Amino acid sequence: MLVVVVAVAASVEIALAGLPRAWWLLVPAALLYTLPLLLRGRWPFAMPVVVVVVQVVVSFLDVPGGRRENWGVVAYVLAFWVFAAYNPLRLAVAGLGVALAGVVVVTFEDVRVPADEAWSVALVGSLTWLAGVVLRRRGLHAEEAEERAAALEHDHRETEAAVADERARIARELHDVVAHSVSVMTVQAGAARMLLNTDPQRAVAPLLAVEETGRQALAELRRLLGILRTDEGGRGLVPQPDIGDLPGLVESVRDAGLRVEMVEAGEVRPVAPGLGLAAYRIVQEALTNALKHAGAEHVVVTVTYGAERLGIEVRDDGRGDDGAAGHGGHGLAGMRERATVYGGVLAAGPEPDGGFAVRANLPIERAVP
Repeated sequence: MLVVVVAVAASVEIALAGLPRAWWLLVPAALLYTLPLLLRGRWPFAMPVVVVVVQVVVSFLDVPGGRRENWGVVAYVLAFWVFAAYNPLRLAVAGLGVALAGVVVVTFEDVRVPADEAWSVALVGSLTWLAGVVLRRRGLHAEEAEERAAALEHDHRETEAAVADERARIARELHDVVAHSVSVMTVQAGAARMLLNTDPQRAVAPLLAVEETGRQALAELRRLLGILRTDEGGRGLVPQPDIGDLPGLVESVRDAGLRVEMVEAGEVRPVAPGLGLAAYRIVQEALTNALKHAGAEHVVVTVTYGAERLGIEVRDDGRGDDGAAGHGGHGLAGMRERATVYGGVLAAGPEPDGGFAVRANLPIERAVP
């Protein structure tokens, strides 16, 4: 709207100046040094250059009795603004040079323009250019901040979805563990019932097994109640692995081409089914990341059986990111979720001497004898 107003005002000013032999040339010139600014969005550098060039050319016209139109100055200042506000800094600086060069040419060529007025135009134009640069940079920073916020929000939603999916899967796996425990209790209780009348002493052992299995089932149920099961879909359930299946997992990863070494320390013994499943899944995810994303050649899996804690370490010699940066860290989120469900902690990150390590520390509960 401002560009159109300036074009109309400059044309009216020329028409009212009483130049019967020149208005037909100056009015089209006025339109040429104003209306191109309407196309600044498509050609942000070329259009203000057109404005500057046309005004310089007009300064060479010898119009008897003529005077320099005032609205042309407004159009020239607008060209300063377009250079700054619509171009990268490198082109904006080049545009400033073009505009100031135009002022110098007009000052020495057009006798209708006093020198002090020309330098005033240069000063006002330069300040306008500076304001345009500042506002453009602020606008770009605001856009970058919005883009970063949108990216973070997107990552946050993806992470939440991944965690929700992992919780649903954990809930299904814990359900399997509890179902297994109930099945064991049913069988042992049936065995005890059959022995009560004929051999009560022998019935004690299955009853103790029922008691221990029930205690474990209650612990698993308490964990199950703490999980938000938001997604009932997913893959069909299969018999769940245990910590005793880790050698088979390591062997399958070796077959895929990764050199894996497994070390067991402490008193190797059975652990609760749910805890064994969590340990298996943590090692499985860590090995998958090392195989697919880390570029590792050698991995050491260490399982340490303490008196009350189960320690797990998966350390590779890869790049040191294990795919966490490039893949959103969803695998790490799932591993941490599993460790948290069982009251444990998990830490993962690059090692000082290279490679990547995943370490989990989980409390051990008594298993069924």
